Amino acid sequence: MSALFVFALFAVTFISLSVFYLFFYRGWRRQRELEQPFPAPWRALLHANVPLYQRLAPEQQQRLEQHVQLFLAEKEFYGCDGFEVDDEARVTIAGHACLLILARSFSDYDEVRSILVYPDVYRVQSAESDGMVVSVDEQIRAGEASSRGQVVLAWSECEDDAQHPNEPHNVVLHEFAHQLDYLDGTADGAPPLSGQQAEQWLHTMTEAYEHLRRSLRHHHQSWLDPYGATQPAEFFAVLTEAFFQQPTHLKDTQPAVYAVLCDFYRLDPMIEFRPEPD
Repeated sequence: MSALFVFALFAVTFISLSVFYLFFYRGWRRQRELEQPFPAPWRALLHANVPLYQRLAPEQQQRLEQHVQLFLAEKEFYGCDGFEVDDEARVTIAGHACLLILARSFSDYDEVRSILVYPDVYRVQSAESDGMVVSVDEQIRAGEASSRGQVVLAWSECEDDAQHPNEPHNVVLHEFAHQLDYLDGTADGAPPLSGQQAEQWLHTMTEAYEHLRRSLRHHHQSWLDPYGATQPAEFFAVLTEAFFQQPTHLKDTQPAVYAVLCDFYRLDPMIEFRPEPD
C-alpha cells in the first residue's frame, strides 16, 4: 500500500468525519436523545409547575416535552450562593423557556449554553464613568441574559411565577425572550426577521414603544410593565411575558402588536392554550 494511497484515505476519512460533525452530528445526537422516553417524573413536574403545559393539546404537550428533553440534555445548570439545582428547578425553567419555541425550531436555543440559578434575588454592582468621576451602582436583580449564551435566574422568582400564570411577570419568559433577541447578535428589540415581516415589526413595535413612553411621560398609568419603556430590548421581553401570560388583554389593547408577536412565535396563545377549566 503506497504512502500516497494511505494519505488519500486518511484525507477522505478526515474530511468525511469533519463534514458529519459540522453538519449532521448535532441532528443525529438530538434524534438519539429523543428516542429515549420522556421521564414520567419530569412530566409530573411540567403538570405541577408549568401551568400552560396543562392547557396544550396532547400533540403540543409532546412537542414541548421534546424541546425540554433536548434542553436538559444540552444546557448546563449551575447553582449559585449554595443553591442546589434539582430536577424541579431544571424542568420548571426548561418548561417555561421552551414555551417560547413551542412552534419554532429548537435550534433557536443553540447558543444558550448555561443557566446560573440563585436561590433568591441577587445583587450586582456595575461601574459607571462620567468623565473623571466613576460611580458604582448596585442593583437587585431577578434575572439577566447575555450574548455569551448565559442566563441567570433567581429560583424564588421562577417558583413564584410558576404559581401565578395569569400575572404580568415571568422571569424565565423575560430572559429567554432576550436570548431570542440575541439571535442576530444584539439585543435591540427586534429578533431576526426579513422582508415584509421585518418592516411590519419595525413599524408596529416602534409606534407601540413610543406610545408607552409618551404615556408614562404624561404620568398615565399603563397596564404594561413600565420597565418595557427603558429600551426596545426590554419592551420586547415585557411584551413576550404579556403575550403568553395575558394574551386576551394584549390583543384587546394592542391588536397590531399581538399580531406581529403571533407571526414571530408562530402561534396564537388564545387558540393554542385551551381555556382553564372553571
